Order: sequence, then structure tokens, then C-alpha cells
Amino acid sequence: MSRIFNLIYIVLLFFAAPWLIYKSWKTGKYREGWSEKFLGRCPERVGRGACIWFHAVSVGEVRLLQPLVAELQRRRPDWDIVISSTTETGLAQARQLFPEMLTFYAPLDFSWATRQAISRIRPTTLALVELELWPNLIRTAKESGARICLLNGRLSAKSQKGYQRVQRWLGSTLARIDLVAVQTEEYADRFGTLGFPKPKLKVTGSIKYDNLETDRNHPKTAGLRRLLRLTEGEVVWVAGSTMAGEEPIILDVYQDLLKDGAEVRLIMVPRHPERFDEVARMIEQRRLPMVRRSQLADRPIPEQCKDAVILVDTLGELSAVWGLADLAFVGGSLLPGRGGQNMMEPAAFGASVYFGKHTSNFRDTVNLLMSRDAATIIDDGKDLTEMIHKDLHNKTERLMRGMRARELVMAQVGATARTVVELERLMEPVLRTIK
Repeated sequence: MSRIFNLIYIVLLFFAAPWLIYKSWKTGKYREGWSEKFLGRCPERVGRGACIWFHAVSVGEVRLLQPLVAELQRRRPDWDIVISSTTETGLAQARQLFPEMLTFYAPLDFSWATRQAISRIRPTTLALVELELWPNLIRTAKESGARICLLNGRLSAKSQKGYQRVQRWLGSTLARIDLVAVQTEEYADRFGTLGFPKPKLKVTGSIKYDNLETDRNHPKTAGLRRLLRLTEGEVVWVAGSTMAGEEPIILDVYQDLLKDGAEVRLIMVPRHPERFDEVARMIEQRRLPMVRRSQLADRPIPEQCKDAVILVDTLGELSAVWGLADLAFVGGSLLPGRGGQNMMEPAAFGASVYFGKHTSNFRDTVNLLMSRDAATIIDDGKDLTEMIHKDLHNKTERLMRGMRARELVMAQVGATARTVVELERLMEPVLRTIK
């Protein structure tokens, strides 16, 4: 079966090659880690003890690991932890958050690459974050004696139907997974339809809630507030994780607000680093004053630039930036095809949160927020302008909505501890052989 998957991957890679080469030339993406990806030549783990290999696809999944890794280090300091990611930004985030750990590009799911990577890492457990079903990687890890688990698992109704259609091809892969720790009972039921027996399914909750900062006086947020010379009483609008097509809408709304005399500071944080310059040009073309975060370093913004649009063109600061927001627009949601971004981050700080209707990746989160009247869904730029005007003129309603959002987040915590308990149970039989 591994040869069949190898052939499928080679065919897919052949047809995708022109697009990958173009993107590499145009944006600089896909240029790093070729030996790790195609040959599995990741760094070799030195230790001989227990090891958990966490695989997290991109930035969001990597950041999800923070509380989990911290709790494991506290409870099991003798265990090695290594982290892989698929994307360049994900690996950069991993290296920033876990500088003392072994971090590397995950091997592509070719049998030769996965064999090499497994032989170098020698994991006791391979932990795949959310839903990463790579047949060759799972098979190779299992044959090496490792335990396999999915953590913080979620499965949409659409994905459930897709996996059911290919279940005959993935049956052996699914059978090799020892534990599926899922976010909700609903997800557990969906995984059950794929053939997972109940003993393998554990409802642990969503780790993303444990990873959320709720304190607006957190050192990183407080430092940014001083850096940007934000004063008490100023209304700050953060448009975060924005994607192509959304920034012009945001800037139109901002200019309309200024024409109407609204007093609001705008901070923009594009989702993808390769678009930082493009967004900067959009702001300049509208002749709006602008300050780029990367140009400030640790120097406060010049007094004369206090009213400028702030473009956050650095990596890893969005979480702290959300802590500045009174009003928060979450990108990837106004236009179809993106599925939205994590709206719980600004909600945790008690901001008045807005997002579009294209949030398929966060359907459960959206339903939870809307059930408590803790966020606002907007249709377009006009709708967003009207909502911001309402929030500016009704501070009490805005603060109450934010308070409901923050309380909702606080009520969801605890998944990290439950997940660690399940990992310890999973590791126990293998640990006896190591000892």
C-alpha cells in the first residue's frame, strides 16, 4: 500500500510542480527544508529515553502546543519533546516558542522520507495535532513501536463524508491510531463513524482555550501599548489575520469612519508575511499615514505619527496585538474559500469581535459565540461600518458583548490537563520497555 501512496504523491507533485515553482519564485515560499521534506533528513535526536513527536501543520497548530508542552515539561521533565511543522511560518513559530527543543520540517509522506525521519527521531509516541492522517508516516511510526494519537481532534460534517468515501483506502491507517482525543462529543460521534472504537475516543475539550491570554496587562501587550503610544480612552480597532481582498474593504471602512468624524486607531495584521509589502502599498496609495511595526524595533512611535495606521509586519505578535483591541475584525471570513481564523483570541481579551459569514473552519466556535451574543457576523464593508458606528456610540453594549465573550472563554479551560493524562496513559506500556 505504501507504494501506491508514493505513486499518488508523485503524480500530485508532478502536476503541482509548475505552481510550486511559480510561488517559490514569486514569494520565496517552498525554498527551505528540501532534504528534511523529501529525504527525511531531520536533525537526529540524541537522547535514548521517552520521546513525544508533535506534528503541527502550521502556525495555529504550533501555538496550540504551548500549554501542552509546558504541562508535559512540568509533569514529565525526563521526556524528550520534538516538534515538526509543514509550513515555513509554522516552523518559524515553533523555533520562536520552543527554542530549546528539536524543531524541523515534517517529512512529506513518501515511505523513504518517513523511514529516515522515524529512524532519526525514534519517537515513543507520534502525536498529530487536530487531523493529520499521513498513511506512510503513521505506518512507519507504528512499525517502529511508537504509539499514535490525534490530539485536539475535530471533524466537520463535510470532512466526515470525505473520509467515509475513502475509508477503504485509509482503513489500515485509521486502525493503527491508538488514541483520538477530540474536542467535543459531536466530533467523537463523527470519528466513530470512521471505525474508531469507543475505547480509543476520548473527549478532552479544546486546548485552544487553555492557550488564550486574557490579561490586557500581559507584558507583551503592555509593551506594545507603550510602543504605539496608546492612551487610556482611545478606541483601538485591530483587523487581524486579514487575507487578499479584505484589506481594501478594511481601509474603505476606516476612511468612511474618519469622514464621519469617528475617533479610532487602526492596527492591521495581514495573515501571510509575503503580503506585508503589498498591504503597505495599499495604505500608501490611499495617502494614509502609516507606520510599520518592523521599523519601530523597540523605539516608541514618533509623537507626530500617533494617528497613523499601524501595519504589524512581524511574526508572532498577533496574540499580543489582540490585547490592544476594543474592536476586533477577524480576517479570512469576508470572502469565500478561506474558512475564517481564530476568533477566540480577541474574544478572550473581551474585545467586541466581528467576522464575516465564511467561517467553515470554526463553525462550532462561531455557534458557541453567537449562542451567547458574544460576537457579530457581518456581511460586507457597509455592514462593518454600521456595526463599528454602533459600538462607538454605545460603549456599554460594546463592553457587555466583550465581557460575555471573555467569560465564555474562561468557562472552557481545562483541556490541557485532560490531554496530558491521556498521553501518560498512552505512553505507559511503552515506558515499561524503555526502563
